Amino acid sequence: MFDTMVITKTVASLCGALLVLLLGQWAASALYVPRNADAPQAYAIDTGEEDMDAEPVAELSFEDAFQVADADAGARVWSQCRACHALEAGRNGVGPYLHGVVDRPIGAVDGFNYSGALAQVGELWTPENISRFIEGPANVASGTSMNYRGLGDVQDRANLIAYIQSQS
Repeated sequence: MFDTMVITKTVASLCGALLVLLLGQWAASALYVPRNADAPQAYAIDTGEEDMDAEPVAELSFEDAFQVADADAGARVWSQCRACHALEAGRNGVGPYLHGVVDRPIGAVDGFNYSGALAQVGELWTPENISRFIEGPANVASGTSMNYRGLGDVQDRANLIAYIQSQS
């Protein structure tokens, strides 16, 4: 029923139709160019938004964010952590338990095999050290086995630390 010549004619006709459409688009874009395409904008519409050239708002420091931290808001952020960590003392998961982690010595959980990269963080898990670490674990402790991309928002980090501290 179908031979090689029929298939070749079908493919050639589809390619020819595509070529005609592309050439038509090229000709239309060359013929129908607005006269004032390169002219400056005649007027601006005020959308109510502030000027885009305005100075950016200064970022909130962690200390200020931690002073106004909301533990209830941190409970929502905790959902990202609970896949690997637990808040119950002595219950390790993929990661060590976080009960009492604030001001605990780094790498001090018995029965958990740490990667050894946490020595770069410091001596204690102070709120500042925890914040730096969860902002980007691989950036702070290169070689860490914690596979987490990080939490960029400083207020979310402060809320999370306040939640962990309130549950301890």
